[in-house]
Amino acid sequence: MYVLFEEDGSFKAAEIKSEADTTLQIEFASGKRSKIKRNQCIFQFASPTPDNLLTQAPVLAANIDPTFLWEVTPQAEFNLDAIGTDYFGRSPTSIEKASLLWCLHQAPIYFHRRGKGLYQPAPPHILEAALAGQEKKRLQALEQETWVQSIVEGNLPEPIAELALTLITRPDKNTQIFKALDRASQHLHQSPEQILLERGAWPHALALHKAKFLSLNFPKGLAFNPTEFDTAFDHLPLAQGVRPFSVDDISTTEIDDAISVQPLAGGWLKVGVHIAVPALAVKRNSVLDDMARARMSTVYMPGEKIPMLPDEVINTFSLNAGRIVPALSIYVEAHKETGETRTFQTTLERIEVVENLRHNQLDEQVTEEALNDISQELPHNDWLRPLWQLSLALNKKREIIRGKPESNSRIDYNFSLDGTADDPDTPVNIVPRRRDAPLDRLVAEYMILANSLWGGQLNTHNLPGIYRSQQAGRVRMSTQALPHESIGVEQYSWCTSPLRRYVDMVNQRQLLAVAEHGISAALVAPYKPRDPDLFALIGAFESQYATWNEFQDQMERYWCLRWLQQQNITQCTAKVLRDDLVRFEDLPFITNVAGMPNLMRGARVLLSLERFDELGLRLSCQYIAALDEAESTVSEVELGVADNLQEKT
Repeated sequence: MYVLFEEDGSFKAAEIKSEADTTLQIEFASGKRSKIKRNQCIFQFASPTPDNLLTQAPVLAANIDPTFLWEVTPQAEFNLDAIGTDYFGRSPTSIEKASLLWCLHQAPIYFHRRGKGLYQPAPPHILEAALAGQEKKRLQALEQETWVQSIVEGNLPEPIAELALTLITRPDKNTQIFKALDRASQHLHQSPEQILLERGAWPHALALHKAKFLSLNFPKGLAFNPTEFDTAFDHLPLAQGVRPFSVDDISTTEIDDAISVQPLAGGWLKVGVHIAVPALAVKRNSVLDDMARARMSTVYMPGEKIPMLPDEVINTFSLNAGRIVPALSIYVEAHKETGETRTFQTTLERIEVVENLRHNQLDEQVTEEALNDISQELPHNDWLRPLWQLSLALNKKREIIRGKPESNSRIDYNFSLDGTADDPDTPVNIVPRRRDAPLDRLVAEYMILANSLWGGQLNTHNLPGIYRSQQAGRVRMSTQALPHESIGVEQYSWCTSPLRRYVDMVNQRQLLAVAEHGISAALVAPYKPRDPDLFALIGAFESQYATWNEFQDQMERYWCLRWLQQQNITQCTAKVLRDDLVRFEDLPFITNVAGMPNLMRGARVLLSLERFDELGLRLSCQYIAALDEAESTVSEVELGVADNLQEKT
């Protein structure tokens, strides 16, 4: 005697070896023995063998129409014996009985299971709804298959085109559209982005990169809501005898800082670092503050930018030449030969910048050689030479604290576009500029001076601020005034770019309390010690700032690829960073190279440029030859750039 039973959701059959009240000892055709409970058994049979039953029953079940079976079955609970007799007109054989079981089991929308071997036909209204759902799924599957086939053939179905951006930024993986694109992606061995781009969802890779970034980070668009703010600053004192100049790139429109100098007796200088004061209008928790905090920083990319603040605020507070504007100034008396500082004072005032100087207009004239030749007349000589001399002395003091000379030999690159930034055919210019250019070093030295002194002033007044420190090689942001070892200062706070960085504006609010209220600043400052909002700001800023920098790197990498193609460059030289990783010479581009032999760090190699991937921002290169194996000239900083771990101070 044999038994048909259910186990783990499937039907099985075996020979009965012995029976007990609640269990059966069975043996499968393989010889394996097992014990099952009686409540698992559906029915017993004498023939055919279990293997024949399990083979023939599904075949016979396939010929049974569940719709007809449902129509002829009474709307009541039934068992297999009853339905078998009605359906076959006689007592069913074991195989026929099993085939009905298979049919009922595989048609759950027609028959609801009520127990072991017991079923009940679905009520008509429930069956109708279930069949409608089944048909809907069939049509959806057919539509999905049609979309997949269309994509494979090189087309882009309209429903998919309409949701192209959503499909790669915020996809709903349960939709038919996503499933169709995913299936096509697997079939074609291409990413969804590549499929959509090749089929015209975007005109070019540049449009896709920007659309993806804006969708993820600016889903509500780039426009600011119109907001009124205070522009009446006539009550502030006008600085007397001060002639500030700013120095920026030609593309800079948010002019945050300017520097002035006045000679004093005995080789002393009175240096003023003047910073734009948007914090006068952008109060904590105001509408403008919410806008700035949402962005945390201006987003830069070749040919364009996304400002942190509305244009109206930038235009009001930017230190544009020829206008009287408010400024937060720190005046430092320092000796130009020793770098010794004897006094400093923070003042909220109005200033008039004499001129907005530009690197591209001055860098070729203002060289280190020219500055060392005191007989040579330089532009703005009376401003430039004393500031340069003092900056060298200040730098030397920091180097003593650092314990080693400061390395500024790394080259930065300026990207400029001769046309719209949305057109990949726009000619791109990539101009190298050394970070150790005198004007760069001069401005950087006084920004370090201001950021260090202001950080110390906040600490002295027991006011919390946001500091940037480095100890044991680790750079971090915190609310504590800790040393920055690589810069060589006792504390360092970002305060000099409030038009472009939210952290600077937060610190500026605290400094305004110092400038206006002195020793009572702690009573009126917007942020109190242990303010949890400051800790939240640090985390949010670091995350957002990293995202913006990553996108800037991506866009610069894209325009490097465009420049190489526009210049029809097929071969170039590079320096080995490590293993097969190289950095191009005269271009800020790092890539892996196929077939690279084991060369020492800093070795120069000749490469063949094979394939440009503007979507993946990759460039396939082949190694041609080693040009030399000179001593390494690759710094640890450059290796940090290669590993995407560079820390910008």
